[in-house]
Order: sequence, then C-alpha cells, then structure tokens
Amino acid sequence: MRDFFKFTFASILGTIVGLGVLGALSLGGLLFVVGTIATSSKDAGPNVENNSMLVFDLSMNITDSQPTSTTAEALSRTLSDESDPSSMTLRQVVETIDAATQDDRILGIYLHSSSSSSSNGFATLREVREALERFRDAGKTIIAYDQDWSEREYYLASVSDEILINPLGMMEMNGLSSETTFLAGGLEKYGVGVQVTRVGKYKSAVEPFVLTESSPESRQQTEKLLTDIWSDFLTTIARREKISAQQVQQVVNTRGMLMAPEAEQQGFVDRLAYFDEVVAQLKELTGKKEDDRTFRQVSLPRYGTVSDDQRASQMRSASQIALVYAEGEIVSGEGGSTQVGGDRLAKQLRDLRRDEDVKAVVLRVNSPGGSATASEVIQREVQLIAETKPIVVSMGNVAASGGYWISSYGSKIFAQPNTVTGSIGVFGMLLNVQNLGNNQGITWDVVKTGPYADIETITRPKTAQEMAIIQQMVDRIYERFLNLIVQSRNLPAQKVREIAQGRVWSGQEAQQLGLVDEIGGLNDAILAAAELAELGDVWKVEEYPQTRSFEQVLIERLLGSRLKALVPTPEPDPLTAQLQQLYEEVSILKNLNDPFHAYTRMPFTFEIR
Repeated sequence: MRDFFKFTFASILGTIVGLGVLGALSLGGLLFVVGTIATSSKDAGPNVENNSMLVFDLSMNITDSQPTSTTAEALSRTLSDESDPSSMTLRQVVETIDAATQDDRILGIYLHSSSSSSSNGFATLREVREALERFRDAGKTIIAYDQDWSEREYYLASVSDEILINPLGMMEMNGLSSETTFLAGGLEKYGVGVQVTRVGKYKSAVEPFVLTESSPESRQQTEKLLTDIWSDFLTTIARREKISAQQVQQVVNTRGMLMAPEAEQQGFVDRLAYFDEVVAQLKELTGKKEDDRTFRQVSLPRYGTVSDDQRASQMRSASQIALVYAEGEIVSGEGGSTQVGGDRLAKQLRDLRRDEDVKAVVLRVNSPGGSATASEVIQREVQLIAETKPIVVSMGNVAASGGYWISSYGSKIFAQPNTVTGSIGVFGMLLNVQNLGNNQGITWDVVKTGPYADIETITRPKTAQEMAIIQQMVDRIYERFLNLIVQSRNLPAQKVREIAQGRVWSGQEAQQLGLVDEIGGLNDAILAAAELAELGDVWKVEEYPQTRSFEQVLIERLLGSRLKALVPTPEPDPLTAQLQQLYEEVSILKNLNDPFHAYTRMPFTFEIR
C-alpha cells in the first residue's frame, strides 16, 4: 500500500510538472507569435493606396484615454472582431485626420455609422468636427451616408460636401433631453433610509434619493445648460448652407422626425441613395472598376498607425510635455481602471513635477467629480506644479464639481462651449438599512464608550446631533472649495458665492464668469503649454498614465473579448435597457468612499439625450 501511494504521488507530481512545462512552452509560443505579429505589423504599416478614402465609423467610441502598449495594440488588432465598433482616443482621431489632410494618398473621408449606439459627448464631437473642417478646407472631399441620421452623427456629418440617406431612412431632429430617475419611493418602500447634508441650492446630486421629481433649482440649471449646448448645436450645423438654425428649430418644435424624402426637400441631406449606389459612387471617385468588389479605402483606426509612427519617430532629446488623463469618478485611494484615484493621480503629478525632462503638463479632465478629500489631494499637486512649470487644463465633456476642484489651479484652463463644468458645491449622503433589516426580522444592538462611537453605522438613522456635526463638516469643506476658487481664479469672494451654489454651467458661460480662460480643445491646450514653457517648435507629448502591462491586456482580451465574440450580445430590448440604466445609477453609490462622506460631484444621473 505504501508503494501504491508513492507511485501514485509520483505520477500526480509528474503530471503537474508536465502540465507546467507544457503551459510554459505554450505561453512562450504565444508570446513569440504575438511578438512576431507586432513586429511584422509595425514593419508593414498601413497599406494605403493612392486615391483612397479614409473610412470613419461614426458609431466609434471616442475616449479621452486608452493606454495600451505597442504589443498590446498588435494583440488587440489580432484578436478583435472587425464587426465590433472600434475605439480610439480623441487625440488619435484628431491627429489621424490631420495626418490624412497632409497625405496625398488620401482623396477624401467617407463618414458612415455601423450602429446607432454612439454616446460620444458633444465637446468631444466638436473637436473632431474641427479636424474634419480642416480636412475639408484643404480641398479634400467628405461624403456622409447612413440609413438613419441621429443628431450626434449629423453634428459631424453636417461638415460634409455631400450627405446621403437611405430612401426609407429617417432624420432625427427632436432636440436634447435629460431624464432623471428618482429612487426615493423605492428606497422608502424597501426600508432604506436616506439622510443628506449639502451646501448649494443647485447641488442636486442627492435629489434622486430624497425626492420624487426635480427641484425648481435643479430644473432651472438643467434647462439653462441644455439651452446652451443646443444653441451651439444649432449654430454649428447651420454652417451648412442649405439649412438655417430657425429651420432646424421649426422641425424640432413641429415634427421631431423627418422621413428621408422630407429631409432631402428641406436641405438636411443632398440626395437619397441605397448603399450599393454609394459604393458605386465611391468606386468611381477612387478610380476602381465597376466590377471591383469595393472602393479604395483604409479605416480610421488602421490609418491611425501613421500618427502613432510619427509620434514615435520624434526626437528622443526633444523637450517633453506630459499629457495626464483624469477620466472618471474621483475616489479616495488608488481607484480602479475607470476611476480617478486621488493617491494614484497625485503621485503621477508629483513624479512629473520632479522630472526635469518634463517642461510642461497638460491635465485633461473628463470627470463629474466625487470624493472631496481625493480632489483636494490632487489639487495640491496641481498647485505645486503651477509654481514650478506650466500646467494647462483641458476640460472634456464634463469637468464639474470635484473635476473643477482639481482644475482650478491650472496655469490656463480650456473648455469647449458645450463642456459641462462648475457645480461648486458639497453634499453628504448617509444611508441606513434599519427598516430593511427589521422587516426581515433582523435587529442590531451596540455597546459603546462614547455617544458618537458608532456614527459610521448604517444600521440606524443619524441623530439630530450627529447630523449637525456632519453638516458642519460639509459647510467647512464648502468654504474651502469657495476659498480655493477665489485664490486660484483671482475672483471676488462675493462673485464666487453667487456663481457657486452647486450650479453647473456650460463652458461658454463658465468663460464669461471667469471660471474658464479660453474656449478650445485638447490640441489648443497642448499648444498653449508649449508656448507658456517657451519650447519653440521642437517638443514631444508623452501620455500618462503610461501603457498597461502586456499581461493585463492579454488576460483582458483572452478572457473578455474572445468570450464575447463567442457569445454575441444583441442590442437590449427597451425594458432591459432601462433596468441596466437603473443598475448603473444605483451602482454609483459604490464610488462614495470619501473618509468624511463629503462629495463634490455633479448630479448623479445627468445625461444628455
């Protein structure tokens, strides 16, 4: 029996060792293959024929940051499903279009949409549109075609020389809306108590948890913000000669939707066409024969490697401008990949301040805010950088509340007219599950050495004395926020009190109020940083946080994208989509980790549709 166990154990050990060796060889083989793919892909570069059209999918997800290594990018291209909407960073999109503007091989741009799920913010779209305008002004052609045109897609398509639509298509032109889901009734029904502290009559982030409809102040600020963003939309698309802002507004007020023939009659589109007719037109334009399968083309992500190669070939000795991304909810600690971790970002800024090769910093902020403590930690590092070298802030779609807190000490602040910013206010939200537990037969008892020893508990509501303590703390943080703006923006204290109150503003109005210095996009901020640092014409941009590790991307792709490809996810039905949205809104509570339970965040559910 002893020999049996000995041989059995030896057999098991041998099997484990063998599997380990096999796994190591397999991993080594995979690394070799991926490395070969990456090398060969880099050597080959994008295959661009003369007289090619650059194909821009308007449903592309355009993000601020998407750090990947060169090898990871190769792996991504190898493993990704081409039918899935692609994703690029805003900087990649703009630089790729600018590169195509100077490339004689690129004849024009073909705009189309593979789906209707685009959710890119209008500030992002504005910067992309400006790049498309530069392309068109260089004498190159832009042709846009879709089965149906939504407002976000049309915002870009309106720059085109020719806009086409399917004969049975539809033009959406019904204005903007922002719908808030109120949870107070449901929380009360299930026995979840909510107590709030806040400063600022417009600080409406807590309203979904304590009210059943918007307060008059919240409705007022939302209406003003939507009006400002809609005004920019009308002004922008009215540059198309065939339509006017008044004409568009009339459609919004009386119809909301136009069938394809009506859209053509009113000048929104140039003509009706089926997809095969559009392909035939593009074949003729690019010099392909009628019986060829398709026209000469290269996709925007594929051609984007041109811009990547241009950046990589810049002089290693050139002065560096550090481009730092602050995208997502601001939370205390390190934070996750989709969050702005206060400690993590502060350390990154501290390292850049001490790096003598970094001559200037551009902080790209796309955040609704979050933890007040984390915002203060980050703001301090921004202030210290401003004392030693230029730090220019570029605001994306939203830089509100804590997002504005960390921006305030920028040497110069840029925003788009349709950026959502401001929201200078503070709130605290305290939940308790006493009734929920009691309804299930659960009770709690506590023994303590002081009256406030269990002030952090969620098993009972806070007493009046505890609420007074918390409110006092929130008031102090609000005063800190106000003084911060007074000092950093050099504004009178009384004026700051008037424009604060937790109110959100459009970038256009924020500039008039003195909260923003200039209207412009990310590229404008980079050029301003170079000018402030007196770098001349020779400098390079390095992005932070830097690339994710190969292992992270490998695991993400192998265990994520491939499984997704094996089990395709259809578009959710309306009920499922609403439930998903509800889950996302409630899950925001997971980000509330400030040690003082004080938050500088814009309204939870603010989304423009």
